[in-house]
Amino acid sequence: MNSAADVVILGCGIVGAATALECARAGMSVTVVEQDTPGSGATAAGMGHIVVMDDSPAQLALTTYSRSLWNQLSPELPASVEYNRSGTIWVAADDDEMAEVHRKLACYAQAGVTAEAINPNELSEAEPNLHPALAGGLLVPDDAVLYPPAAARFLMDQARRHNARLVYGRCLSAAHGETLLEDGTRLHAGILVNATGAVSPELTPGISVKKRKGHLVITDRYPNFLNHQLVELGYLKSAHSTTADSVAFNVQPRLTGQILIGSSRQFDAEDNQVDRGIVADMLERAALYMPAIAKLSALRIWSGFRAATPDKLPLIGPTEDPTLFLATGHEGLGITTSLATARLLTDHLLHRPSPIAPEPYLPSRLAVGAAHV
Repeated sequence: MNSAADVVILGCGIVGAATALECARAGMSVTVVEQDTPGSGATAAGMGHIVVMDDSPAQLALTTYSRSLWNQLSPELPASVEYNRSGTIWVAADDDEMAEVHRKLACYAQAGVTAEAINPNELSEAEPNLHPALAGGLLVPDDAVLYPPAAARFLMDQARRHNARLVYGRCLSAAHGETLLEDGTRLHAGILVNATGAVSPELTPGISVKKRKGHLVITDRYPNFLNHQLVELGYLKSAHSTTADSVAFNVQPRLTGQILIGSSRQFDAEDNQVDRGIVADMLERAALYMPAIAKLSALRIWSGFRAATPDKLPLIGPTEDPTLFLATGHEGLGITTSLATARLLTDHLLHRPSPIAPEPYLPSRLAVGAAHV
């Protein structure tokens, strides 16, 4: 079978679904290819934290912009998405980390992001189950959480209302305006978008994307146990290490009353089996910050693969093939930055100005075939 469209998007995770919606809203004919179900890959292995991050000015710009898009969209989201503007508290373990709180506070203030430093008493009042010896934290009240697979399904459903088409199948190749599926289907388009996350190098060899495995644990229902997304300030140097396996304290309240516990990162792990050692380290780390978490019952443990780049920024934009574009490499921020990624890419395709500079995310910044850190 042969089929033509303006845009063929490979992958219906949250980034692919968001891109489909943006392109379809702009009047383009869109076909999305997914080999499983929407939101079933890395999207289902994400915590669903809508968060401003400041590892770099480009990351700060992208996450701030995308969070604003999520907040604008939130009134349209169905209950199944479980959107909850719970806010984030970056937890400081000691005085050195409180110094980091004030650095982040100044950085956020300059970017127009509302935040507030809180002392130990205020931290204990906000989150009574935290260890009493912690030094304080940074409250970012406009951050949010959501259920990623449901969000991806919603975005794709909206795209289909704008006449986007969803095709199921495994993609074997995508280049020069043609996508070949395993069943022999050939899809033709002037624009191909590789939004397949951690497996994107299989379709676009040589791009600087590498798999990074992560684990999540979800508990039984414990209403009022946790009020905010809590992340240790050490997360910035531990879970985002580019050279070693790592764990960090990162817990999320769900509207169901369940607690989602992260986080871990592993390079060079190719299978999706649960690594009990890493999970044990992750839970031990969580109990250091929140001792009562050790008494909660876990219902499920699972893993997934994030798509990591050397500079921790996604690849958004054109490649040397004039028909092929990338929307991949988001690692742990794909949920947050999906809407901004879709908007930036669509702006590029339609030659529209963007609210933030697109240059830091262009694939051309990383030489094809360059070694991945």
